[in-house]
Amino acid sequence: MRGPMPAPLVVQKFGGSSLATAERIRHVAERISRARGDGADLVVVASALGDTTDDLLRLAGDITQDPDPRELDLLLATGEHQSATLVSMALHALGVKAISLTGAQAGITTDGRYGKARIANVEPRRVRAELDRGNVVIVAGFQGQSGGLGTEGAGNGTSEWVETTTLGRGGSDTTAVALAAALRADRCQIFTDVRGIYTADPRLVGSARQLGTIGYEEMLELAQQGAQVMQVRAVELGWVNGVEIEVLSSFEDAPGTLIREDPLVEQRNKVRGLAHDRNVAKVTLLAVPDRPGVARAVFEPLAEAAINVDMIVQNVGHDGATDLSFTVPRAELRRAETVLNPIVAELGARGLTTDPDVAKVSIVGAGLHNAPGYAARMFGTLADASVNIEMISTSEVRITCVIEEARLEAAREALHGAFELARPDPVDAAATARPA
Repeated sequence: MRGPMPAPLVVQKFGGSSLATAERIRHVAERISRARGDGADLVVVASALGDTTDDLLRLAGDITQDPDPRELDLLLATGEHQSATLVSMALHALGVKAISLTGAQAGITTDGRYGKARIANVEPRRVRAELDRGNVVIVAGFQGQSGGLGTEGAGNGTSEWVETTTLGRGGSDTTAVALAAALRADRCQIFTDVRGIYTADPRLVGSARQLGTIGYEEMLELAQQGAQVMQVRAVELGWVNGVEIEVLSSFEDAPGTLIREDPLVEQRNKVRGLAHDRNVAKVTLLAVPDRPGVARAVFEPLAEAAINVDMIVQNVGHDGATDLSFTVPRAELRRAETVLNPIVAELGARGLTTDPDVAKVSIVGAGLHNAPGYAARMFGTLADASVNIEMISTSEVRITCVIEEARLEAAREALHGAFELARPDPVDAAATARPA
């Protein structure tokens, strides 16, 4: 005779906007309480309250323009400590057993890079023990610990001491997916301030349509190209570990978007969504010598300075010289110029120009690379909207153009219309089916 079925294990993550006030924290606690009442075992990942992380960064900046990375991580981690404990207190007030844990207490270990640490391992023994005691486990997101008997965060050798590290912007998403993978959870739910994943940012494109399902690869490209609903590394972790991720609204009970392998991808509109990114600057090295080793001389120092280079375009060489253009995050432009100025002189290039007033706009969809006509339609649509294209980059599932930032709104509206993204997808009804 079979025994009772084990309770489903659900990992939920609540973003900072969901926890911005005491009233919202109580609302989240009530939502958690209902899910617990339905019989689920729950692990809840909490982001910092509202704008707490920005406030702490601003305060650190008021103290010093160059805060120590270790001390900054220790400071920023306190934001999630506050929210985890407050959610736990709100559950206690509702009569729900709960306990809050830091990332380290939850068994999350990372490499030693302050500010952008990557999760090395999750050993959730404490989490499982607390679930067995009947607790809802509230985990502070965005953080873990490095060290032990490994490499110390500052890179000064080995140490027996542990260090608090943070996972970068959106790191609580990564915490939730990593815990779901380690615990083999039945579901991973990301609660945010929108209902799910849309064909474009619904706050900027009025005709944007919610997607019922989207594949990991498409979601990864949308996130990488500027869609801010999910963190890139969280999507990567979900894809590698087969964790289905459901993106839902914290503020209403409505169907969300499921991120998973999409068996119906071939039946869908090839273009699934638009993404844009304003945090872009264009850099051009003029009349660089056209010889082997020049690209390494340019990009190796940028990599050593931890400056991320995205799109790269090298023009056809003439008279032994060529122009080399690429993009960097706008926030890193000044550092990039500092690195590149001496290189320009060493190479004998004619000069260095920069343009911070650009943006990226992308169309994303599985199979775009093998489908004729989509690039031509994108370029034609932008031309008809009087949007000049400065750079082009493609992948298997993406076509990206760098354009003047002032024309971004016109580009978004024109592309959303040209690819009929407001029109309901006929296979979405089947794709939105959820497991019982």
